[in-house]
Amino acid sequence: MRKPPVDRREFLRDLAGSAAALSILPHTVQAQPARTGPAKLRFAVIGINHSHINSQVNAVLRGGGELVSVYAKEPDLLAAFTKTFPQAKAARSENEILDDGSIQLVLSSGIPVERAPLGIRVMQHGKDYMADKPGITTLDQLAQVRKVQAETKRIYSIMYSERFENRATVKAGDLVKAGAIGRVIQTIGLGPHRITPASRPEWFWHKEQFGGILCDIASHQGDQFLYFTGSTSGEVVSSQVANVNHPDKPGFEDFGDVMLRGNRGTGYIRVDWFTPDGLATWGDGRLTILGTDGFIEIRKNVDIGGREGPSHLFLVDQKGTRYIDTKDVDLPYGAALVNDVVNRTDTAMTQAHCFLATELMLTAQAKAQRVTFTS
Repeated sequence: MRKPPVDRREFLRDLAGSAAALSILPHTVQAQPARTGPAKLRFAVIGINHSHINSQVNAVLRGGGELVSVYAKEPDLLAAFTKTFPQAKAARSENEILDDGSIQLVLSSGIPVERAPLGIRVMQHGKDYMADKPGITTLDQLAQVRKVQAETKRIYSIMYSERFENRATVKAGDLVKAGAIGRVIQTIGLGPHRITPASRPEWFWHKEQFGGILCDIASHQGDQFLYFTGSTSGEVVSSQVANVNHPDKPGFEDFGDVMLRGNRGTGYIRVDWFTPDGLATWGDGRLTILGTDGFIEIRKNVDIGGREGPSHLFLVDQKGTRYIDTKDVDLPYGAALVNDVVNRTDTAMTQAHCFLATELMLTAQAKAQRVTFTS
């Protein structure tokens, strides 16, 4: 079987040669060029168990942040990170960062179950926080995070990279706001992934560590459902999960789907770990946005019809069907978050949206029916 040209599980193999495995973005992520002019804020990193941290850091660097320091318990992960971001000083402890009054923002892609407790400590130390998704893994954690956020008035942001770091999805947001397809009625979000079992760290297989497939992968699609429909409230109509192909990992889930109903639209989500090796990327992520006057389809990572690269957007309206090139679309999340931290505003992603997107997927996970298929 041929090796696909883009493999999502090569972070340490590429950067440090470690046997520990992390997941990387669909494309090799490089540190942003050195910024000219003064930094708008100083930020640090605590926990790098998933290499989404690369895009998190780069988003803040693009927005005018200065990366100051990093703390990780794992020497191999730390070595890989500092090779990519040599400006980050290795801190001796988490508290060295939390007690540094000059640091305004902390980023983390630690083991998922550890992200919310860290975020609480960050906010209690007077700093803002950006977590990789899933930023919270249980409803109990969500209640605690909401309480501390309300008390401290700090920012608790979750990096939904499928929206914030995908140019076609950003462009779709602009088109929807401009009324290109009328009023949005429904979103359909598909999040397939390649699993490559030998490269996975042990925590990956344990639901209590990663939160479950709907909590984890489907958090992206829950965020997009709210964003594109404009819903400010929602409910889980139904949800189900299954472990179809990994009987040796009884706590794992490799398939899940959800139906959602919001006050301004509906949504369907399907996520899985069944991307075949024959695909040239880790997953053919798709988003369909149905409107009263047309629809948009996004092929996030690959166009199996033949166009090269990621971020493909197709628009169908009353006038016709067309492909929209999004390679020059700006990614505004990092700059907006930096400005929110500095100016105490709420523009990158409202706190209400962040918590509602999380609540919907945690509720879907908690109420999901476990499906067993017969042979």
